[in-house]
Amino acid sequence: MAQTPTVKLNDGYDIPQLGYGVFKVPPAETERAVSEALEVGYRHIDTAAIYGNEEGVGAAIAASGLGRDELFITTKLWNDRHDGDEPRAAIAESLEKLRLDRVDLYLVHWPTPARDNYVHAWEKLVELREAGLARSIGVSNHLVPHLEKIVAATGVVPAVNQIELHPAYQQREITDWAAANGVKIESWGPLGQGKYDLFGAEPVAAAAAAHGKTPAQAVLRWHLQKGFIVFPKSVRRERLQENLDVFDFELTDTEVAAIDAMDQPGGAGRVSSHPDEVN
Repeated sequence: MAQTPTVKLNDGYDIPQLGYGVFKVPPAETERAVSEALEVGYRHIDTAAIYGNEEGVGAAIAASGLGRDELFITTKLWNDRHDGDEPRAAIAESLEKLRLDRVDLYLVHWPTPARDNYVHAWEKLVELREAGLARSIGVSNHLVPHLEKIVAATGVVPAVNQIELHPAYQQREITDWAAANGVKIESWGPLGQGKYDLFGAEPVAAAAAAHGKTPAQAVLRWHLQKGFIVFPKSVRRERLQENLDVFDFELTDTEVAAIDAMDQPGGAGRVSSHPDEVN
């Protein structure tokens, strides 16, 4: 199986472009699922404090026999830990559960604009990076006004912004800002979370058929060719393998453009919460 390519972040570190996300993986299943992901070749694991499964990720890492420098581990700061020195306490708890002395990437999970404390949270993440508890820092679900505000306040540009992104909902205002400011985009819900008939859409089905791949593989390939970092979720070994088997073909420019054209106007393709409404 082909080696997963890496993407260079704006702080000089490399991140594997395809990883394994454990959102909604039940805690009781997480150790097995992550162990299988590592066995089939994943080296990038994305979790979060709120997922409740950091212990399972840590157990799988410990049992894997892999060196720390072979792995890229991300976790996230939850919404009720932004104030005071809570971010430092929160990352300490996450590190204990993960059995690590640092994470490769720590993210502010949501901006929680109604609380208006995301600038403080970002300032604290800068301190955590300087303290060596997180090698890289970034944000998740931040809109352009949030991004502009944290950069203006600190002068520190996030390494990544992890956002809902799939063919029906491409968030081009954010991706354009990110491209102009050296921020890498991570796509969560890259397959639309099964909430619309993505795989039956003609551009996706046609691309899959043309390359002898599944519709899911065609969509993941689209993300990769757009330069996005992506981590599909599955708890089935065969699907884990399938999602990783996307490096031996390339969509044509025409196929990419056809999937680009699936974007729904006015954000109508969103399948999850709006960042201004999560507090």
